[in-house]
Amino acid sequence: MHSKSHAPLTPAMAGVLQRMARARRTPMHLLTPQQARDAYEIGAAMLEVPKAPLARVDNFTILARDGFALPARRYAPSFEALPTLLYLHGGGFMIGSINTHDILCRELSRLSGCAVVALGYRMSPEHRFPTAVEDAWDALAWLAAQPESKGVAVGGDSAGGTLATVCAILARDTQLPLALQMLFYPGCAAHADTPSHMRFGSGYLLDQAQIQFYFSSYLPQAADYTDWRFAPLEAPDVDGVAPAWFGLAECDPLVDEGVLYADKLRLAGVPVDLEIYRGVTHEFIKMGRAIPEAKQAHLAAAQALRNAFNL
Repeated sequence: MHSKSHAPLTPAMAGVLQRMARARRTPMHLLTPQQARDAYEIGAAMLEVPKAPLARVDNFTILARDGFALPARRYAPSFEALPTLLYLHGGGFMIGSINTHDILCRELSRLSGCAVVALGYRMSPEHRFPTAVEDAWDALAWLAAQPESKGVAVGGDSAGGTLATVCAILARDTQLPLALQMLFYPGCAAHADTPSHMRFGSGYLLDQAQIQFYFSSYLPQAADYTDWRFAPLEAPDVDGVAPAWFGLAECDPLVDEGVLYADKLRLAGVPVDLEIYRGVTHEFIKMGRAIPEAKQAHLAAAQALRNAFNL
């Protein structure tokens, strides 16, 4: 049993975790990368809201700096030129895909009225750090340079949130105008050692063993842990980066570092909107059928996009 110092899970969230425990799935870190990807794909839509129909959903590719054609999918409520959110999916830099986050991207486009482009950046262990960072940045720079561009924002969840924060710093460094960084429980710290990692490191969906498995697969050498392109809390300065919206989960190993990064931005004078959803875990935004807080987070993120783009 969890001690009283633990944040209480909502009854719905506790129910989801109990059902997962009963299913007795093999922990991700005991699978091969491909097995882990397959398992995540199968379960991805299980707790999602219904798949929203949109006027426009099309697949295309964006060329990375080495000529690799990165898969991308555009979601839009119409065929007119619209401001665009580049969305970077979570999954520890190893699992996840355009497909696993399809419903979330549809919701963000439907609720905000902007276009969303989901990117299939390259993942570990086949492609290790900093390939994912470079792919994300190449896609954002490409979108911003399109002649019909009406403005760009960047967003993502978990590892994708990390990539989004890094893109925001790179955008500042190259004077690329960025309307917003939209961050669902991003990883921000060099090491998984904040109090929330201790408190929620076991039994709250994202376990310590899983985090270490992802990081050791992604980062080729020890020095990479303190590279700000992996751990944005290590960035020498964040003055002048795009305004940020954070949606964090209270019962998540990553919650403390999300708050620390929000504080780092605020200290640098960056406008920050931070929401902590109480009693829910990592990954909750993909559980809208079971977890009401997911729908609240979708609406709040969409409102932040509308405000950023003056829609």
